Amino acid sequence: MISLNIEKTLGFISKENVFAYEAQVKAAQEALENGTGKGNDFLGWLHLPSSITKEHLADLKATAQTLRDNCEVVVVAGIGGSYLGARAVIEALSNSFTWLQDKKTAPVILYAGHNIGEDYLYELTEYLKDKKFGVINISKSGTTTETALAFRLLKKQCEDQRGKDMAKKVIVAITDAKKGAARVTADKEGYKSFIIPDNVGGRFSVLTPVGLLPIAIAGFDIEKLVAGAVAMEKACGKDVPFAENPAAIYAATRNELYKNGKKIEILVNYNPKLHYVSEWWKQLYGESEGKENKGIFPAAVDFSTDLHSMGQWIQEGERTIYETVISVEKTQYSLQVPSDEANLDGLNFLAGKHVDEVNKMAELGTQLAHVDGGVPNMRIVIPALNEESIGGLLYFFEIACGISGYILGVNPFNQPGVEAYKKNMFALLNKPGYEEESKAIQARL
Repeated sequence: MISLNIEKTLGFISKENVFAYEAQVKAAQEALENGTGKGNDFLGWLHLPSSITKEHLADLKATAQTLRDNCEVVVVAGIGGSYLGARAVIEALSNSFTWLQDKKTAPVILYAGHNIGEDYLYELTEYLKDKKFGVINISKSGTTTETALAFRLLKKQCEDQRGKDMAKKVIVAITDAKKGAARVTADKEGYKSFIIPDNVGGRFSVLTPVGLLPIAIAGFDIEKLVAGAVAMEKACGKDVPFAENPAAIYAATRNELYKNGKKIEILVNYNPKLHYVSEWWKQLYGESEGKENKGIFPAAVDFSTDLHSMGQWIQEGERTIYETVISVEKTQYSLQVPSDEANLDGLNFLAGKHVDEVNKMAELGTQLAHVDGGVPNMRIVIPALNEESIGGLLYFFEIACGISGYILGVNPFNQPGVEAYKKNMFALLNKPGYEEESKAIQARL
């Protein structure tokens, strides 16, 4: 089970002040449970883990098997929450070098539709030219520019290379139940499709087919992933006492730190496989809380790598930051430092130690140095990098985000600011229906 330790924030804020949030947390939990808060039409994620049926998982696993049997490569086409959750889990659980190996036990998972890079898309389509590939098109509307553009290219290439009949077998749509361009295309072409529930926003969708299907194709146990999330749903439930509820304590602590001038939260990991968990977390908290000129800025670093780039700023820069460290208790493999007779590198004092022991001392030493340098630290410990732990971690961050957003006083479930760039882009591209905006923006330029 995941544990949270806030002791190294208490030289900066008091435990009494953190626990003074109990009533606000309770009110936030009640608002989430009863659907009485802002954005209450997007609460489908709240009890999603415990509502997932065996039949639904079996359907996902069967579809995953079809793609595993017929594809060397599967491209996940999506942006934001439509790909980050899947990528976070897949990269956390994968062997770091499997994709370089000749013998693979699962299709290589690649990503498109999350940028508008011509070189990226050209290089992707070139790579796929001699590959048996499939596509998962993830979009509620089917008209999100980045994803729709990538899918248009990939659909044509898949049909040209593999024929229409096979393309129908290896292209899957994850989209709205009834409406939107992606739904129309899926029905017209006869693609297998899964539904993105209306009441689940993209950044909360990792435990819907949006995340579960790619994760299953990559060869990971989605039943265990969901079980980990179910355990966390119970551990963070509204009836769990405040002092025993890690999500409640996390939400309260970060709001108290924010109130005390800590405007930036840096999510820290000491395992490179967690890089995309941080990317997913940044979207979750940034898009949920960054509203009305309020909100903690979510940043992330990979240690010890970034200690040699960002370490100086964190140690001695402006004191507007705090860190939340994700620590992995046990490694999957064992590797010991060998002895060397010449000892030119001076590392014989580490001979016989496990590499992770060195890493853990780097973690502890850094935490002590940063706290001494004026940076409060929270620590989240997960037992291992496995499906249960990652499933629990994802749900922990989701429920804490809902509570934290309500404490802050914003709607954590909308993202009105995301539309601003789209309107300008469509106007600049002369998209039909944007004639007035096109004239206005050309006048500005």
